[in-house]
Amino acid sequence: MDGKREIFNLDNVSFSYQDKKALDKISFKIQSGEKVCILGANGCGKTTLLRILAGIAVPESGTFTAFGSKITKEYFENDRLSCEYHRRIGFIFQDSDAQLFCSTVKDEIAFGPLQYGLSIDEVNRRVYDAASLLEIENLLDRAPFFLSGGEKKKTAVAAVLAINPEVLILDEPTDGLDPKSQRFLVDLLIKLNKAGKTLITSTHNLDLVGELSDRCILFDEEHRIAADEPTEKLLKNTDLLRRVNFI
Repeated sequence: MDGKREIFNLDNVSFSYQDKKALDKISFKIQSGEKVCILGANGCGKTTLLRILAGIAVPESGTFTAFGSKITKEYFENDRLSCEYHRRIGFIFQDSDAQLFCSTVKDEIAFGPLQYGLSIDEVNRRVYDAASLLEIENLLDRAPFFLSGGEKKKTAVAAVLAINPEVLILDEPTDGLDPKSQRFLVDLLIKLNKAGKTLITSTHNLDLVGELSDRCILFDEEHRIAADEPTEKLLKNTDLLRRVNFI
């Protein structure tokens, strides 16, 4: 792992919603530049895990370390630390409608950079760079709520990329997309990973797992990790995939 550094380290992490277990003693590490898929049946804890990695939730037990710091509720109560953490992480929700709230696509993309005190010139540069990368320059004056599913997803991705995060975390990014939009997004994610972005993706689309990851973390229905191994090896283990109700 030459040149790699540890981004995330989870040690016996658990999380519950009231009395319902979502994660049960989860342990793994992720290095910078990795391309990892989180797999498992519905309700196994994948989205909860992504929310913890993205700094939206914190574990109820166990130890979570990110970028060399122990992450706790108190950590995020420090405005400076919280701001820096969320600048380094780009989280793309499964439902783009939950992520888009501005009146125009341009304002949507500009929102993140504006929160970090960048100059207007720098904000505008980032807006147009992100829009160009996602090929949505023609949508900048449109209202996000009236866009197609693929256009909304592109807008959400552009808004995240405008803050230039180190890590991209995506929850079912191709869900509901037509084949052309799906292909565009996957190709872009692969390109971003090759440029150095750490890529962590939750997906049910087995056809894309081989492209979106070199390593897979598979959850069972008891909210534990059933396997953590190279993608090629895991995809051949159809008995295990059936046993955890993934296929």
